[in-house]
Amino acid sequence: MLVLSRSDVEAVVDLDRLVDALAAAMVDVSSGQVSMPPRVAASVPERHAMLAAMPAFLPSARMLTTKLVSLFPENRDRPTHQAVIVCFDADTGTPLALMDGSYITATRTAAGSALATRVLARAGSAVVTVIGTGVQAQSHARALCRLAGIEVVQIAGLDRDKVAALTRALLDDGIPAKAMSSIEEGVRSADVVCATTHADAPVLRREWLAPGTHVNSVGYNAAGTGEIDIETVRDAVVVVEAREAALAAPPSGAVELRRAIEAGVIRADHIHAELGELVAGDREGRTDDTQLTLYKSVGVAAQDAAAAALVLERARVIGAGTDVAV
Repeated sequence: MLVLSRSDVEAVVDLDRLVDALAAAMVDVSSGQVSMPPRVAASVPERHAMLAAMPAFLPSARMLTTKLVSLFPENRDRPTHQAVIVCFDADTGTPLALMDGSYITATRTAAGSALATRVLARAGSAVVTVIGTGVQAQSHARALCRLAGIEVVQIAGLDRDKVAALTRALLDDGIPAKAMSSIEEGVRSADVVCATTHADAPVLRREWLAPGTHVNSVGYNAAGTGEIDIETVRDAVVVVEAREAALAAPPSGAVELRRAIEAGVIRADHIHAELGELVAGDREGRTDDTQLTLYKSVGVAAQDAAAAALVLERARVIGAGTDVAV
């Protein structure tokens, strides 16, 4: 079995290829070709934490995988999300690889938002604002800046020191980043907003969004109402990875959508489309430049399988990782 460390995974991930691989995987999800049961989790109540399992079979890539991911939101000296992915032979069930899943989780989530932005943002979008300063904020800044037409990535958050530190790190890597004095300022001046927080109450308000803004929201916190307010959900054209996953009960599902449904503000059919339906051309996304669009991501196992397939393919080509007997 091949064992791939985080540095091994980082060395072989191609972000542009990953966005394209996710596009294909999302089409497979929406066409019913993927086996992807709902996420299950064991909770650790005293830490407000959980360990989740996310299996999937992606036939088009011949990938049979399971991701084990821990979410410990109170971590301060290490990431809140940590994961490993195990790949199995789809013909025999034999374990093929064990790889770091933390970098894959961060990168495939951001790649999904980049894909959603590509198909939903209005033409001419140039300014991206990222809300948050953690791992997902960094990965989103790196992914979104690669899209055609994006001129600047604005960083906004509650902790100004962390905003400044992330902005400096991005600038050092040649990414056109700018620190914002407040979240509201960042949102009001953006064409595209990426909410990447663990907030249990909205950090983004409907009244801050200019007509035609596209919003990506990847945060998850089942304890509250979510990082996006109900009014934004109500007024936006809502797109998800998979309807069943987005509407599932905890530990899966989109908190913002569930709370809006419970409040009677929307119904389940308010979800306009799955991302794969837009990529395949089966559904239309934005129909005019004044519409608000919202991609609410919960993260699905097919995305991990697609990313793992790319990592394993490239690792084999360059001889990365360590073979171990099992």
